[in-house]
Amino acid sequence: MNEQAKQPEQQGERLQKVLAQIGLGSRRTMEEWISAGRITVNGEVATLGMRVTEDDVVRADKRLVHIKTSNNNLPRVLLYHKQEGEIVSRDDPEKRASVFDKLPKLRGMKWIAIGRLDFNTSGLLIFTTSGDLANRLMHPRFEVEREYAVRVQGSMTDEQMEQMVKEGITLEDGPVKFERLTDEGGEGYNHWYRLMLKEGRNRIVRRTFEALGLPISRLIRVRFGIVNLPPHLKRGTLAELGTGEVSQILDWVGMESKPVTEKVTELIGRKAGKFDHGMMNAGHKNKKIGTNMSASPHRKTDARRSTTPFKNKVRP
Repeated sequence: MNEQAKQPEQQGERLQKVLAQIGLGSRRTMEEWISAGRITVNGEVATLGMRVTEDDVVRADKRLVHIKTSNNNLPRVLLYHKQEGEIVSRDDPEKRASVFDKLPKLRGMKWIAIGRLDFNTSGLLIFTTSGDLANRLMHPRFEVEREYAVRVQGSMTDEQMEQMVKEGITLEDGPVKFERLTDEGGEGYNHWYRLMLKEGRNRIVRRTFEALGLPISRLIRVRFGIVNLPPHLKRGTLAELGTGEVSQILDWVGMESKPVTEKVTELIGRKAGKFDHGMMNAGHKNKKIGTNMSASPHRKTDARRSTTPFKNKVRP
């Protein structure tokens, strides 16, 4: 194809939207790249607002980008049950096991991790090929809920529990407060709690309990936004959401999604499932995945409410 001779057509989709959809970054980041001259279309420096089709030759930093502009192409979304001892990074000087090694290979796109988990934390990780979707789920201004099951050495006092859901405490990088906190019991020196917060600062849960004098011995993320950790998903394995589930997530975050004919299964709209002893041991057998339809952070009328029930117990 002659990149110099071909001119971008006026039909198609906006360039920054297409680049975000294939996972190069958020739409705002792509706008910055275009403004900085890092994107070319058919051999010419791209401009904001330019529209492209699949026939156009697009390069980012001189590297060919395979674009898809069809409205039928929803972003891909994977759920992964992270194990302890894995990193959420593609590059590691220590050559430790990476979650990205478990993901299917992509052509012209890349997987974006939605919210990291540290080396010793397990549980739900979401991956997508959409930079826009990743941004809307991770950006602090959207206050997307994260829910964790945490086992600590010792137990919280009633005063500490009340403090953490009312005024919170102050860490070296600012205040932190739990939106919800429940005592899930325990035996001996270990005690389980279930908590929910609306931010994802580095090691925020671990640092909070350390500040309270309660070292964490186990930390599991069980929910991110409306998506629960599937009870049937064994550690170290993944599952890809269907078009119905992906469309509902896009609607929840306020992104456009093309109506699909695929029936939305009971994977969508279920309540948060019971989190019990089986979740904490390899080889457990449980019921189906559930995605919890809590309030969308992109709808002002209900941005601070959640329908998540907290009556379910964590059993050590």
